[in-house]
Amino acid sequence: MEANKGGFIMNQYQEEIAVSVDQLVAKDHKYRLFKRLVKFDKLIAVMKLPANVMGPNGFGNDRLVMCILLEFIEDLSYRMHDRFLKENVAAKWFCGFGLLEKTPDYSTLSKFVTKVGLERLQKLFEEMRRQLKEAGYLMEELTFIDASALISKLQMWEERDNAIADGEEKLNNKNIEKYTSDKDVRIGAKSKKKYWFGFKRSRSVDMKSRMINKVSVTYANVTDADAGECVLPSKGSVFGDKGYVPLIPKIWQKGLLPRVILKDNMKKKNEEKDRIISKKRCPHEATFTRTSNRTRFRGLEKNNMIEILLAFGVNMNRWAVLAG
Repeated sequence: MEANKGGFIMNQYQEEIAVSVDQLVAKDHKYRLFKRLVKFDKLIAVMKLPANVMGPNGFGNDRLVMCILLEFIEDLSYRMHDRFLKENVAAKWFCGFGLLEKTPDYSTLSKFVTKVGLERLQKLFEEMRRQLKEAGYLMEELTFIDASALISKLQMWEERDNAIADGEEKLNNKNIEKYTSDKDVRIGAKSKKKYWFGFKRSRSVDMKSRMINKVSVTYANVTDADAGECVLPSKGSVFGDKGYVPLIPKIWQKGLLPRVILKDNMKKKNEEKDRIISKKRCPHEATFTRTSNRTRFRGLEKNNMIEILLAFGVNMNRWAVLAG
């Protein structure tokens, strides 16, 4: 009886492992929709990655790219994604792994992103923008630009004390590089009482599709106007708050139409016009709340890489909603 029972279990097990991953993923699963919407082969091709970035036993470039993209579509940390790939059948299918195949650990994924580099990720995002434009989702007719804090550390008392011990009056942007482990961290401020340690994230959002058009990470003490120049669209109207008033001449120079709220002391200020601008901007500010405001890595370059991938994830999920 036991032998028969054991034999039955073994036969059942053998039958189960013969099932393909594709058969286990629901026909209406969102990952299937993603693959219908996006030409992932072109995303990978434009990066022009060298053969086997992680070596001959490194899972292959195509699968690792898909792993990284899925990580940011699901907004997971590297460690969370490590487990997600091991346990989620649909994730294995999306990234090209068999049911019992080994999947990359968090260390491999982190190293892969670093080796890919900022320039290649920018090319990937540009290709996604091209596909979105082709599909009619990035029209660049009405664009909302805004900036937010990327926080590296919540407090820097030790660094401040070290600066004062060295004879400095206080920790500031002139000496902070000497006392921080991340040499790109700066002090950013919204007002005298509201400040942060880290970077500044700028985004431009297509106001029709609510997709992210461009992203940029700069030093925290760069003005909103200077940072905003990096994310201006190629055409259309640009909506922004008072922080973008100094950017207005450059918006005109690019052939764009500024829709920026003017400061109270400006002669051309029109309260009714500003109310209309504020009303149009308001729904799109939520785009900045969909992703964390804490940094994952040190340095400007790596944080720019992460922001590109986060923007890809936001756009991918938005595309699925609009197309679904």
